[in-house]
Amino acid sequence: QVQLVESGGGLVQAGGSLRLSCAASGRTFSTYVMGWFRQAPGKEREFVAIISRSSALTDYKDSVKGRFTISRDNAKNTVYLQMNSLKPEDTGVYYCAADQSFSRIGATYDYWGQGTQVTVSS
Repeated sequence: QVQLVESGGGLVQAGGSLRLSCAASGRTFSTYVMGWFRQAPGKEREFVAIISRSSALTDYKDSVKGRFTISRDNAKNTVYLQMNSLKPEDTGVYYCAADQSFSRIGATYDYWGQGTQVTVSS
């Protein structure tokens, strides 16, 4: 069992940066693959980034490669998403999620946070 709480969202101008955090409860955090997803109003949820248990592997949505960096600190039970060079199309609610498998498919994830709003203005 794991509970996830995102933070760090907010309003930022295009070209700016934000760092999202996702804090997990319990002592089992290091056993989970962690992913970030986002959802804009009226649009479907989409994969953003994923990181393996040991941080050895990461993967990103093509449109965020080179701009976003996912990382985790298992000692702190926290996963991060550093977002640079933000664009208006990055606007949405960002969710962290945990699962036992390395997957870009949100439906496969067992645990989800409540989400944090990211708004990028022109």
